[in-house]
Amino acid sequence: MNHSLGIAIETLVAALLVITIGYCMLLNTRLKRLKADEHSLKATIAELITATEIAERAIGGLKHTVRDVNEHLGSQLAAANQMAEHLRKQLAEGDNVVRRLSKIAIAARPAADAPEPVAAKVTPAKALAEAAQAFSERRRSNGLAA
Repeated sequence: MNHSLGIAIETLVAALLVITIGYCMLLNTRLKRLKADEHSLKATIAELITATEIAERAIGGLKHTVRDVNEHLGSQLAAANQMAEHLRKQLAEGDNVVRRLSKIAIAARPAADAPEPVAAKVTPAKALAEAAQAFSERRRSNGLAA
């Protein structure tokens, strides 16, 4: 009986050793996969760091470009505002000239002129041109240059 108990214990120990060896092989394959994943993860992290550095440089360049554009746009806006003010003044002066020419044209018409028939209407541009012509002739007849 001693021999059978010894063989049973030895068989049990051998079975446990076989199970342990099998489990160690399983753990070894898992560790190899984990190492491979670690290398690929390190490569991914390195690529991410490189991409982050490139993005940071691009953001710096964009900030510089925005600053330059802002300065350039500011000077262009100031010039545009000056030009708009100049044009507004010129338009006001043009309005004044047109009003004076209209008054001169009205004053230059002889009182004996009858109103024109409806069929022969004169456009405002023609009336203005005629008024200017009458004004220049009147100034010349007085000896003044127009």
